[in-house]
Amino acid sequence: MKLSKLDLSNVVAIAHSQGHLQLLLDLGHELEFIEIPAPVEAFEGLQHLNEIVAEAKDLPSYEESIPMLPIYSSMATAVGYNDDKNILQVEFHNGAVYQYSDIDQDTWQDLQQADSIGKFFNENVRGKYQYERINDDCCC
Repeated sequence: MKLSKLDLSNVVAIAHSQGHLQLLLDLGHELEFIEIPAPVEAFEGLQHLNEIVAEAKDLPSYEESIPMLPIYSSMATAVGYNDDKNILQVEFHNGAVYQYSDIDQDTWQDLQQADSIGKFFNENVRGKYQYERINDDCCC
């Protein structure tokens, strides 16, 4: 068996759709979205690897924040989801960050796949779930 060293530190987010592994890469000065033909097992393997690496790190004693995915939307700059607690986190363009409670996995998946994240959010999340602003340090 031959082992190869990997550096996946520039991978910001991963997804799988229609037989393609989708990767969002941070190139330093810009983000690049690439698709690679791959079975869903490749995506699941990367998710599992991420869990193993996260468990291996010495985590601080405070609650870990929700990983955020940068998005291209007129409504927000990033979204994230905690599937253990069913919390959707949204960072709006004005810097405000809100968490929405009791968001099921299907709603999270539908939000990510929506043609318009803002439209989906306004029709399916806003005003329908309890929420809390989690940052007070933005200039709104």
